[in-house]
Amino acid sequence: MAWVYLGLAGLFEIVWAVGLKYTEGFTRPLPTIITVGAMIVSMALLGFAAKELPIGTAYAVWTGIGASGAAILGIVLFSEPATLLRIGSVALIVAGVIGLKLATPA
Repeated sequence: MAWVYLGLAGLFEIVWAVGLKYTEGFTRPLPTIITVGAMIVSMALLGFAAKELPIGTAYAVWTGIGASGAAILGIVLFSEPATLLRIGSVALIVAGVIGLKLATPA
């Protein structure tokens, strides 16, 4: 169950990371509420996952999911550059997340 919590925590991290763009410096109320809510849920789920998983693995996977998801959505939603180097770097993050999953019992 810890990996499920961690995966959900990573998804909520993507929500709040992308949500930051929509808050326009926390001046828009609805995007701000959604973003802060996603932050709280993401942290809570990370905490639940860390009860069973090594903290180094849990934190690295959480940030990896968030970073790769935010980078991909930045390309899709905000027309950020999709250079070969950028896509390759995201692929390395995903490979690291998969490697940590395979190397961690539970």
